[in-house]
Amino acid sequence: MPDDGSFRRLNALVSSLEITPQSASTNAQLVARAAGPAGALPHLTVLLTRDQTGGRGRLDRSWVAGPGRALAVSVLVRVDDVAPAARGWIPLVAGAAMTRAVAAQLPQQTVRMKWPNDVLVDGRKICGILAEVVPGDPGAVVIGSGVNTTMPADELPVPTATSFAVLGAVADEDALLSDYVRELDRALRDLAADGGAPAELRTAVETVCATIGLDVRVSLPDGSAVVGRAVRLDEDGRLVVASDSGERSLSAGDVVHVR
Repeated sequence: MPDDGSFRRLNALVSSLEITPQSASTNAQLVARAAGPAGALPHLTVLLTRDQTGGRGRLDRSWVAGPGRALAVSVLVRVDDVAPAARGWIPLVAGAAMTRAVAAQLPQQTVRMKWPNDVLVDGRKICGILAEVVPGDPGAVVIGSGVNTTMPADELPVPTATSFAVLGAVADEDALLSDYVRELDRALRDLAADGGAPAELRTAVETVCATIGLDVRVSLPDGSAVVGRAVRLDEDGRLVVASDSGERSLSAGDVVHVR
């Protein structure tokens, strides 16, 4: 549907904004469009909906919410100027940007990020993020986010999830997404200018990352698991886990904070 005016700040910030009444997956839709014959899409092309019927998270998990219960937004970013070695930071800076945007909406709550980019409020997940490279165009990345907005407690997908509604809050969606996109764009420019992840950016990510310093269990894509203490992020944004067998840097995996 055309922009109805409820995203005026976001619309002024991005190159292109489309609000669609429904999408099976905003990420899949935007990736397909970017890979299509029409040519390269500009930096900060945004597609969003309040009714995503077939969303997907990491490890190919499904992400589904009832109509109007969550906000799904995908942002195409151009990262041609970001060194390939620094591109592992892209999902992390997206997560940090969304963490700060959510925190601005919920000043009374503790808002942190679980590595690599889940946003937690008081330890419960309110937002997940998935970054995908556009096939045939490695300089284009689509970053999708799903934010639980009006979802009631009885519709939460897992007991460890939460939403703005459950927290007794109403999200200012325009402010939320404007803050997110602005911070994401700034972080990507920092990555491009430095040739890697500058110390200030790494510190900014680690500051909001709740995983650092906790005992964790990380399920890896091959079915194995690493158990130990998350001690830091390495220069490529990988999670460094220390165990009795030494330190291991992980570039992907499903993290559980062990309590």
